[in-house]
Amino acid sequence: MVAKKTPLYDEHVKLGGKIVDYAGWFLPVQYEGLVKEHEAVRNEAGMFDVSHMGEIMVKGKDAFRYLQYLLTNDLSKLVDNQVIYTFMCYPDGGVVDDLLVYKYNEEEYLLVVNAANIDKDFKWMIDNKKNFSIIIENVSDQIGEVAIQGPKAEKILQELTDFDLSSIKFFHLKRDVDIAGINCMISRTGYTGEDGFEVYASSDEIVTVWKKVLEVGKKDGLKPAGLGCRDTLRFEASLPLYGHEISREVTPLEGGFKFFVKLDKESDFIGKQALTNQWKNGLTRKLAGFEIIGRGIPREGYEIYKGDKKIGYVTTGYMSPTLKKNIGNALIDVNETELGNEVDVMIRNKPVKAKIISKRFLKK
Repeated sequence: MVAKKTPLYDEHVKLGGKIVDYAGWFLPVQYEGLVKEHEAVRNEAGMFDVSHMGEIMVKGKDAFRYLQYLLTNDLSKLVDNQVIYTFMCYPDGGVVDDLLVYKYNEEEYLLVVNAANIDKDFKWMIDNKKNFSIIIENVSDQIGEVAIQGPKAEKILQELTDFDLSSIKFFHLKRDVDIAGINCMISRTGYTGEDGFEVYASSDEIVTVWKKVLEVGKKDGLKPAGLGCRDTLRFEASLPLYGHEISREVTPLEGGFKFFVKLDKESDFIGKQALTNQWKNGLTRKLAGFEIIGRGIPREGYEIYKGDKKIGYVTTGYMSPTLKKNIGNALIDVNETELGNEVDVMIRNKPVKAKIISKRFLKK
């Protein structure tokens, strides 16, 4: 199957982006280089094309009740124009996907899902529609999205709108905002651990937004940023990536994300029983952070040992551009997750010493 192109594909090529196939989409992995782009986001600002993400609308008088049944987090706490992070789980507690829910009102919600999971998620939602009075619509092809992230994100984006962006609180949204003459939805969300905004517009108008932001942001150090630093940034900020820290086989509890699984919410939800049992019985494995003491960069899938016993594997590993250390996340035996515990990471078939540290690599 040929990879799809986002509406911004030609812009990436013009900017010299190194294009790769990611989750069935042609996207830039980097422009100038991963570290430069990573540092721009941490210190000034960077802009990402995230038009490959999926958007699914849920509307109708039972929209709230349906989503409470479908998702692990508690939507009863949401006010209109608020955003929440949550998981969609299988009955056994494994993760269908992790996603953001945008509440427009009690009968209208937008779900933003991972690009690789759009079709699977949509089918899962339809298959679990039951008798709820709702309409579920996959609108992914109609929407383009860019993320402007970093300490100067608000200053830069503010130059393109009369709307006071400081009035949008963290994890809130505003619809019908004029950005450079384009009608957009903006949310104060992102995947980098920095302040910033995700800007949604129609597929045919997102190019204008991209160009204008690059134009006004240049003087403040904004750079176009690729998938490479998107991963290093989210990893430093302890944000999970589907298929790594959480997956069909790894529950949100094992990933360390119990905060987003409300086992005590009144309504039943898919996976609630299995996750409740897992929590009551005690986890046998858990996600932990680690730092390499010896030499070598840990990579996804590398095995982890304690003495002769294999105790787990690396879910994500990098030389951290911000901390200048070789660090990683690993899913390991829960008895080995104590801070300061020393383990061996098999790097190119050789054991390299590592120390268990907090997953919160970045103190923000």
